[in-house]
Amino acid sequence: MTDTTLTPVDETGRHSMPLQGAQLPRYAPGLAAGIAVGIAVLAVLLGGVGAVAAVMIGWVLLAVGLPAWSRAVEGPRKAADRVAGVLVWSAFALAMIPLVSLVWTVVSKGLPILSAQFFQNSMRGILGEGGGIYHAVMGTLIITALATLISVPIGVLSAIYLVEYGKGSKLARVITFLVDVMTGIPSIVAGLFAYALFVIFFGPGVRMGFGGSVALSVLMIPIVVRATEEMLKLVPDELREASYALGVPKWRTIVKVVLPTAVAGIVTGVTLAVARVAGETAPLLIIAGLTTGANFNPFSERMATLPVFIFYAITEPGIYDEEMAAYAWGAALTLVTLVMVLNVAARVIGSVFAPKTGR
Repeated sequence: MTDTTLTPVDETGRHSMPLQGAQLPRYAPGLAAGIAVGIAVLAVLLGGVGAVAAVMIGWVLLAVGLPAWSRAVEGPRKAADRVAGVLVWSAFALAMIPLVSLVWTVVSKGLPILSAQFFQNSMRGILGEGGGIYHAVMGTLIITALATLISVPIGVLSAIYLVEYGKGSKLARVITFLVDVMTGIPSIVAGLFAYALFVIFFGPGVRMGFGGSVALSVLMIPIVVRATEEMLKLVPDELREASYALGVPKWRTIVKVVLPTAVAGIVTGVTLAVARVAGETAPLLIIAGLTTGANFNPFSERMATLPVFIFYAITEPGIYDEEMAAYAWGAALTLVTLVMVLNVAARVIGSVFAPKTGR
C-alpha cells in the first residue's frame, strides 16, 4: 500500500499550493545592521578597538550574519542575493564617504564668513578683513555665460550633423575622432591655446575675460557634442519616418520632431558641461588673470573668477593668512552652491521641456 500526501484544500474545494517559501521579515536587513553596529560600538567601548577596526568588525558581522540568517530561512539562492545586496550597499557607502566629507568640510569652513558684505564687496583697497567676492562671482558668471553662448550652438549643430546628415561618412568619423581627442585635453592646454590665439591679435601679456570664455568653450564643446549626439540617437527612427511620410522636409523634422524629443537630455548635457568648466582654474589663470575690483567688460583688462580667487587666496595670502583662507573657503562654498543650482535647474528645465505623454 502506497502513501499519498494530499495538498491542502481551500474553502472552494480546490487544492492550494504556496507560491513563496519562507521569507525574512522586511526589517531583517535593518535589524542585522543594527546588531552589527551595536557589537562594533561595544568593541570600541569595552575592547578599546579603533574606529577603523570597529567599522570592519561591523561590516564583517553584517556581511556574514545576514546571508547566514537568510540561508537558514530562505535558502541558498536568496542568501546569494543578500550577499550581493550587502556588497552593493557597502560600495555605495564607501563612495559616499569622500563626498560627505568634502561637503562637510566646505560647509563648515565656508559658512561662517558668508554675509551680505561678503557678497557685496570686492577686494579693491582691502587688506585683511572687510573684503568680499563680488568681483569674482560676477567674473565667473560673465565668463561662463559667454563660454556657454559659444559652445552650445557649435556643439548642438555639430551633433546634429553627425547624427542626421553625416551618418557613416568619412568626415563624420574624423569629427567624432577629434571630439573624442578634445574630451581628454588637459584644461591648461586649452588655456595656452586661448593665450596663443589672443597674442596674435593683441600682443604678449594679453589678459581679458573673453579669452577665458574661449578657453572654457574649448573644454565645453566636446562635452556638448557627445551629450547631444547620444540624446539624438535615442530618438526613435519611427518618429522621423512618420514626419517624412507626411512630406515634412528634413530640417523641419529635426527642428519640430527630433530636437523637442531630445531637449531634456540636451539641456542636462549642456548644464553638466557648464558645471564641468565653472570650476576650472588653469585656463583662467593663464588668460583671464586676477584683479581686485569688479570688471564687467570681458573684452578689456583682467577679470577675476572664483577658482582663480581661491587659488591666489591660498597660495599668496601675504601677511593675512587666516583672513584669506576664510575668503577661500567662502568662495569655495559659493562655487559649489552655483554648481548645485545649475544641476537642479537642469532637472527642472528638463522636466518642463520633456515630451508630455497622455494617459
